[in-house]
Amino acid sequence: MAQLISDRRDVDFVLHEQFGLVDHDKFAEFNKKTVDLIVSEARNLAIKEILPTQKPGDEEGCVLENGVVKVPECFKRAWELYKEGEWLAMTDDPEVGGQGMPKMVGIAASEYLVGANSAFMLYSAMTHGAAKLVEAFGTEEQKALYMKKMFSGEWGGTMLLTEPEAGSDVGALTTSATLNDDGTYSITGSKIFISAGEHDLCENIIHPVLARIEGSPEGTKGISLFLVPKYLVNEDGSLGDFNNVVCTGIEEKMGIHGNATCTLSLGEKGKSIGTLLGEINKGMPEMFKMMNEARAFVGLQGFGVATASYMYSLDYARTRIQGRHMVKGREPGAKSVPIIQHPDVRRQLLNMKAMVDGMRSLLYLNGKCSDLMVTAESDEEREKYSDLVEVLTPIVKGYVTDKALEVCSHGIQIYGGYGYIKEFPVEQLMRDSRIFMIYEGTNGIQAMDLLGRKLSMKKGRSFGYFIEWMEKTIQESKSVEGIENITASVESAKEKFVSTAKILGDRARSADVMNAFSFAHPFLEVTGDVTMAWMLLWRAMVAAPKLVKKAGSLESSVVAEKAGKNKDVAFYAGQIRTAEFFINTLLPSALAKMDAIVAGDRAVEEMPEASFGSK
Repeated sequence: MAQLISDRRDVDFVLHEQFGLVDHDKFAEFNKKTVDLIVSEARNLAIKEILPTQKPGDEEGCVLENGVVKVPECFKRAWELYKEGEWLAMTDDPEVGGQGMPKMVGIAASEYLVGANSAFMLYSAMTHGAAKLVEAFGTEEQKALYMKKMFSGEWGGTMLLTEPEAGSDVGALTTSATLNDDGTYSITGSKIFISAGEHDLCENIIHPVLARIEGSPEGTKGISLFLVPKYLVNEDGSLGDFNNVVCTGIEEKMGIHGNATCTLSLGEKGKSIGTLLGEINKGMPEMFKMMNEARAFVGLQGFGVATASYMYSLDYARTRIQGRHMVKGREPGAKSVPIIQHPDVRRQLLNMKAMVDGMRSLLYLNGKCSDLMVTAESDEEREKYSDLVEVLTPIVKGYVTDKALEVCSHGIQIYGGYGYIKEFPVEQLMRDSRIFMIYEGTNGIQAMDLLGRKLSMKKGRSFGYFIEWMEKTIQESKSVEGIENITASVESAKEKFVSTAKILGDRARSADVMNAFSFAHPFLEVTGDVTMAWMLLWRAMVAAPKLVKKAGSLESSVVAEKAGKNKDVAFYAGQIRTAEFFINTLLPSALAKMDAIVAGDRAVEEMPEASFGSK
């Protein structure tokens, strides 16, 4: 079976042709040659070392023995190679042990690594998020003790938020912190659903823990953040005593079996000592300063499994011989053909390709906004790109992971009965993808965030930047020959979307708030659909002139004849056809959803609870 994750030609197109690298002294060493080498190295590591761990990691899973979690054995070598390559901190400052590369380049490398094994890469993601918390809020002593060893992957990291009675409602947590005479805190409580909470890849694991100091206010206003290491760390950086962070169970999950999802007990079998990270009662805003990164990574996870599912499905459709061609098969002596020649399979492949291509562009654009934010020459420019990241985040996390599951479902359908069995990879990819819609804030919460916060953020200015950028692409595409019709369709959809957003936003700030939020998720869906149309139009705008140059014409017959002999012609023609398919075939359903949002049916809010059914 071919070892496939992502389309390298498309990765290069988005990096170098659609968006282009950020031209700034900060990233001067990351020219095209260097960037291409980085992506190639990530691809090699992913295909040769990480991808072979995907199936055995799923089959073996994690094992809990006497409070110690053992990960699949094949993960050990992959983790060592991952550490040696310094991939964990590739986009971080060299002063903390990072490589300082642009965020957009890091995403390009990571799509291969995540697509190879999302469960394996979750150990890295949790560690990176915890290290960023130390970097942002730690004292000089905390930074010296923890940061470089975490960014190197020598030590692991997690985020301890969720409790049995405090899931999305974090403010209901009961974990407590008691001040000790030496300025440390004794932490007592239980946390659940902790990804990478206990494992044997690293000698120590550093847990940022949300807890309430005795006497602090109830709710989120009284929560503080603490660093609680698995093993205490001495002043010289050596490991001290076990800190009584005990794993009492691991979840038997639907997917991502290779990552340990733990229940952790603190302070029940002896003191668990923590040090305050940041300010007292500021734990929630501190933690949520890191949430954009965490949610962007979840979107990357969804995209990673989606692009892998598409690539496997495409390869399978080209090699699976079954059934005769609908037209040519009527000729005498006609033989069975690859299933990619059947209309419904082509429809599903185009659906997958449109979503995967749009996702890639969206994720890279989000990364580029982060790069432009750190290279901005003025506070105003920096704020603009920061605001764009804020608006894009619920789309990246919510919409992308919703659609990733759909893409993976199409993958199983293309494989037919083989897709439903574990011998083939698309079955696991779909199981793994389901969790991404839930953690780091369910997609319902992402929808509420988009409607309740991002739409009105800074009196609508942040959302306005998002619309302005979309309008800029539309205006530029009007001068490009051959894409006039899809440009007009996207412009019309954008105008309807802006009108819908205003109506729903006004409703959310009125007495009709319950009705407004019953349409929060449909609004996230249409926001994502319009964003995909924008991304795909942008691609077509870049591709059309290059197709004319390569093929000499946009005429379908000319392009078709030359596509078989010229890979560039085939690629650029694919950009235009993919955009046409999405904008002409899929986008109209978003217009109908907008009509439903504006109509504001009240069934969701007015349905009596008893009417949902009886026992």
